[in-house]
Amino acid sequence: MAQSVYVAGVGMTKFNKPGNHDPYPVFGAAAVRDALADAGVDYDVIQQAYAGYVYGDSTCGQKVLYEVGMTGIPVVNVNNNCSTGSSALFLARQAVESGAVDCALAVGFEQMQRGALSSHWDDRTSPFESFDEKTAELVGHDELPLALRYFGGAGKAHMDKYGTELRDFARVRAKASRHAVNNPLALFRNEMTEQDVLDAQVIWPGVMTRLMACPPTCGAAAAVIVSEAFAKKHGLRTDVKIAGQVMTTDTPSTFEAGNMMQVVGYDMTAAGAKQLYEQTGLGAEDMDVVELHDCFAHNELITYEGLGLCPEGGAQKFIADGDNTYGGKVVTNPSGGLLSKGHPLGATGLAQCYELTHQLRGTADERQVEGARTALQHNLGLGGACVMTMYQAN
Repeated sequence: MAQSVYVAGVGMTKFNKPGNHDPYPVFGAAAVRDALADAGVDYDVIQQAYAGYVYGDSTCGQKVLYEVGMTGIPVVNVNNNCSTGSSALFLARQAVESGAVDCALAVGFEQMQRGALSSHWDDRTSPFESFDEKTAELVGHDELPLALRYFGGAGKAHMDKYGTELRDFARVRAKASRHAVNNPLALFRNEMTEQDVLDAQVIWPGVMTRLMACPPTCGAAAAVIVSEAFAKKHGLRTDVKIAGQVMTTDTPSTFEAGNMMQVVGYDMTAAGAKQLYEQTGLGAEDMDVVELHDCFAHNELITYEGLGLCPEGGAQKFIADGDNTYGGKVVTNPSGGLLSKGHPLGATGLAQCYELTHQLRGTADERQVEGARTALQHNLGLGGACVMTMYQAN
């Protein structure tokens, strides 16, 4: 019989710009120590560890964890592009839920370089080969970095189909800035208006300004995942339960739909949401707070629909009505999201876990969503994988 799974402790470092940070073993270990301290346990009780990162040589996870302790436990290094952190969480949850272990650690970290994302392996076939070919067919604009073509292209597809306007993406970005003002761990905490976003440097005329894209950052986050029996034995908290979790990958529609929204994972999100709601017996209408993958304002907007927070084609009204923020239907990205924190690929999923754990504990300070009892996490990586987790206050 599956064991109930709880988040006993979380830790996170402040994300910083590339070049303005400690080496990854230092900030990775700091997040682990914070999570252990938050849980009230020592490293020697951890039975397995899953370490997520994208940019680094093999066994970087051991390098980080050996800074905390060398106890001989299994350490698994995880890489699943932008969903790496939540993939580590997925494996830790699965290990505890199955009964393989009673206490597991998930940590995600990233030491990134300045500028747009790029491949470090140009002597072999790219895993994005099919994605790049479809993007070239549907979007063109070879002069733009690929990530901008992917997500800008998805936003433009939504504009073409539903009449979405550039200012709708600007409103998403402005909302993120208002939330980030109250997050001491966000990199960008300056509040901006819709007009500020529209007046920023134009990256793709009519489609994107610079402020609509999240920047690369460096940082780490971690979580201690335990069974109910382990928590009782050690006197640990069980106030945040992982009520359900799914991971989806691409289906043929990614390339066959002829739409950039599918290329960037819309169908992975929609399928994952359907599975998760069926798994938990809950629906989008039951969510109090959501942390979703806003690598671009465009992706946040289309994800509202993929998650069922609003009907397909309804994102423009959802935003205009203020249903994505405090006082609306559901608070999305109270942390400020990737747009305000930045996106250290391996850490993002666990940073989302950190935020939602504090929301359900009622310890999110000025960011607190009043009466939050149920939370949804969405973390998406191209290539592709989408991990979605539902948490409940216990």
